[in-house]
Amino acid sequence: MSDSAQPVFLVDAYADPVVVRIEGRASFLNSAAVKEFFTAMVGQGKTRFAVDFKACASMDSTFLGVLAGAAIQLRKLNPPGSLTLVRVGERNLELIRNLGLHRLATVDTGGTVAEGAMNQLDARKLGEIENARLVLEAHENLVATDPENATKFQDVLAFLRNQLGSR
Repeated sequence: MSDSAQPVFLVDAYADPVVVRIEGRASFLNSAAVKEFFTAMVGQGKTRFAVDFKACASMDSTFLGVLAGAAIQLRKLNPPGSLTLVRVGERNLELIRNLGLHRLATVDTGGTVAEGAMNQLDARKLGEIENARLVLEAHENLVATDPENATKFQDVLAFLRNQLGSR
């Protein structure tokens, strides 16, 4: 596994389902690249995704919100696509369930994903405004996933809306 200070996302865009393997910490710092990857793959007609958490040290609410957004986008397709979260550890499973993501994605705590040639997905650095928009959208996705999340993230949402409204 990679150093958790230097997370790595490995992908196999040619597999079915498309596989994303997280090594290290999944956070707002690398969420934009993951969001762009999902959007690009859906644009290419890919509709089935598996995210492998075996080597994921931890994740934050922004990253979970990006996954929620991907799951919502996939559900809107005709026919609907799918997002499966595999080899999810106990702590990450707790986060997924706490925020309601298990209602949008299939969660497989012990499954394995097809191994294939993996390519590294480089994290893209965002500007301050772009980053604030990403974090806001991710947290709005979590509220859309479960309205009870609105109280959990009301301060974050208010801060971000205020920050973006003043620019």
